[in-house]
Amino acid sequence: MTDARLRRGRGSLGVSFFVQGVTFALLVTRIPGIQDRYGISDALLPAFLAAVPILAGVASVTTEKVVARVGAAVVLRWAQPVVLLALLGVGAGTELWEAAVALGLFGLAVGALDASMNMLGVNLQRAYGRSIMLGFHASYSLGGIVGASLAWVGAHWHLSLFVSYLPVVVVLLPAALLGSRWYGAGEHRTVKGEAGESRGSGVAFALLLPLCLVMTFAYIGDSTVSNWSAKYLQDVLGSSEEVATVPYNAYMVTTLLGRAVGDLGVRRLGAVAVVRCGAVLAALGFAVVAVAPGAWVGIAGFTVLGFGLSVIVPQTFAAAGRLFPGASDAAVARLNVFNYVGFLIGSPLVGALGDAWSYRGAMLVPMVLVLATVVYATSFGSREARYGGGHERPRTVDVG
Repeated sequence: MTDARLRRGRGSLGVSFFVQGVTFALLVTRIPGIQDRYGISDALLPAFLAAVPILAGVASVTTEKVVARVGAAVVLRWAQPVVLLALLGVGAGTELWEAAVALGLFGLAVGALDASMNMLGVNLQRAYGRSIMLGFHASYSLGGIVGASLAWVGAHWHLSLFVSYLPVVVVLLPAALLGSRWYGAGEHRTVKGEAGESRGSGVAFALLLPLCLVMTFAYIGDSTVSNWSAKYLQDVLGSSEEVATVPYNAYMVTTLLGRAVGDLGVRRLGAVAVVRCGAVLAALGFAVVAVAPGAWVGIAGFTVLGFGLSVIVPQTFAAAGRLFPGASDAAVARLNVFNYVGFLIGSPLVGALGDAWSYRGAMLVPMVLVLATVVYATSFGSREARYGGGHERPRTVDVG
């Protein structure tokens, strides 16, 4: 495979991550608008919101089987347009059953999309021979910032969901389809010298379990920020409603910055050191939030959290690919399920602890869980590894 083909594959996959960041942000940041449009009651809303990650988890497991037959590039090529059209469907309907169908389709497609995107990212990283996975997730974070900004514009100008979503889909759908021509560069190929590893390889859950726990803990932390940061600042730290919107934006920006420089850190220090530093920073951020005397100290804590959590998820996917070089697609698909497990657990856990105990105390739980990643960091490769295979190739290689 030529260097140019690898670069095209990397660029097109980066676009796919960006498109998904925009799409997901447009959905989750307009949930109040979706609730109003369809008349979804407060009691029924959690069921609708929980259905999306549950269906995504089911689809992620199924994707493992489909990819074995047709390849991850084919799955991603068709899953991304379905996600975009499902988003448009959410904005177009008026009846409750239409919302259920559109959100259900969104959940199923996004599970296939997340799994296949990360499969291709892991395999492209293997072909490159150096850490590039954090760059893909930086594209996702950038897309999330763009999507949230577009959602703010739609809400500010009182645009309907359909009017807000239609221009975005019109622009991103052709871009995603055009970029999909080069996804094949990230298809799994056995790197020279690893043929023996691929023969008869499987995914032993006992070996994958530490990474599953790390993924769960990271998404418990992430969902805590996305669901509770505004409420925490306003209700616990006494900020204004306007200031309460700042911590999530700060968290998203520092997540982007952390991922933008994270690959360089992995190449210089190794994945284990970067993940451990990230876990300690994230735990420190939660600790600052828990003891913050006022709003701006709390915002500082959430900002530190973004730097810390930003590196963990991409490196967890990369570690799964290194741990099972002959079955990386299957490992990534199964690991991806715990993305949704953490999302489902995090918000209700913090809410229940906050109501029963205190929201300051509730922040200590994700702090402890994220800090446990320090213990599991040895699963991310040897201390000397920069890419994780015990070596780093000095340049892009022909893996063809």
